[in-house]
Amino acid sequence: MSLEILFIDDEEDLRRAAGQMLDLEGLSVRTLSSGQKALDIISHSYAGIVISDIRMPKMDGMQLLKKIMAIDSELPVIMVTGHGDVNLAVDAMRNGAYDFIEKPFSQERFLDAVVRALEKRELTLENRELRNSVAKQSDDLEIQIVGRSMPMNLIREQIRAIAPTPADVLIVGETGTGKELAARAIHDFSPNKQNPFIAINCAALPIDMIEAELFGYEAGAFAGAMRARFGKFEHARNGTIFLDEIISMPMDVQAKLLRVIEQRVVTRLGSNEEIKINARFISASSESLEQAAKLGKFRKDLLYRLNVATIEMPPLSKRKEDIPELFLYLLKQAELRLRITSKKPTDAYLSALSSTDWLGNVRELRNAAQRFALGLEVENANSISLQDGDLSKRISAFERQAIISELQATSGALKPAYEALGLSRKTLYEKMQKYGLTRADYKTQNSKEEK
Repeated sequence: MSLEILFIDDEEDLRRAAGQMLDLEGLSVRTLSSGQKALDIISHSYAGIVISDIRMPKMDGMQLLKKIMAIDSELPVIMVTGHGDVNLAVDAMRNGAYDFIEKPFSQERFLDAVVRALEKRELTLENRELRNSVAKQSDDLEIQIVGRSMPMNLIREQIRAIAPTPADVLIVGETGTGKELAARAIHDFSPNKQNPFIAINCAALPIDMIEAELFGYEAGAFAGAMRARFGKFEHARNGTIFLDEIISMPMDVQAKLLRVIEQRVVTRLGSNEEIKINARFISASSESLEQAAKLGKFRKDLLYRLNVATIEMPPLSKRKEDIPELFLYLLKQAELRLRITSKKPTDAYLSALSSTDWLGNVRELRNAAQRFALGLEVENANSISLQDGDLSKRISAFERQAIISELQATSGALKPAYEALGLSRKTLYEKMQKYGLTRADYKTQNSKEEK
């Protein structure tokens, strides 16, 4: 994806210098002398980023930022400021700016901010394209949480019940079951869906910087803190904070997190000022927090505070009937991401997928879908798991999956299903009983009842 940079400054010399610097790096740049000219270009789907001086005549950078955020709150805007305007720049960050750079700036600092902003914008636009392509209706929860099995129907019911409320949520489940996906769905269906969703992998945070990353800091708070920076909690104000693998959080930080959750305020390192965040906390763990609390590795009071509502994500082994539909969804995602079109998987291949043990759950299945999109598994498409067991077991596995596929395609309507399979109504009933299938599992709200 080719992205553009809009550089806005009323000083011609600075525009020329910045334009040359970006052009030499092979980046597409357009320099403008006023914010109004930028607004004539910017739209919700604008493929680029904005760099703007703060102090300009007529419309200054702060006014421009406010108008841009009204158009697209996810559009990265980098503010350029003089040495005496640092506090103004911090205010700009609070109001949605992606970053700010002080004049005179070094080429390295400038280009680093630009590249990071471009990467963020590209990811945002790709995610939007993916959602629009996969989903005809972006507000349909079944598009985000794929699967028609009973466990997944229950998950969607829980999300619909929790999302409109401000309740904190604990999501548990094996690695790769889609805990972050469920957290994002809760955010997307909440009243605060337009506000930030900040995902934090607690296991990946550097131990010596974890507090600075979460709570932010003031200039001079510690060695190397040259300027103020707000943390991830503050960045998520009025939105959602997702704490993945919260069991990895050090005990001393857990105590401070408890206060943040109880009072919804944070205090930056080096400051006494409390900052309200008013965010929902969604935590996730692949290990038992109750067991960790018993062993003294997790605070009991924090566990009780997090566990207002609990969602348990089922492993694929508990919803194998969802695997074909989920694989096709993941395959479509892979095709869009890789910008390729792959062959359609056969029924035999999908049946083989359903008979496979996916220890890595959805994450492992996603990798298989990507390999299939790249053509790396086509030759072995029929050998994934149909080679497991004797001939009778292989035939039964294939027959069961063929029936499931038709029931899914017909939303539980039996007549078109048994006609497509070339069976009588009685035979289909008998086979459904044999394989433990019920038509209720495949009905949708729009399907018609058969008499």
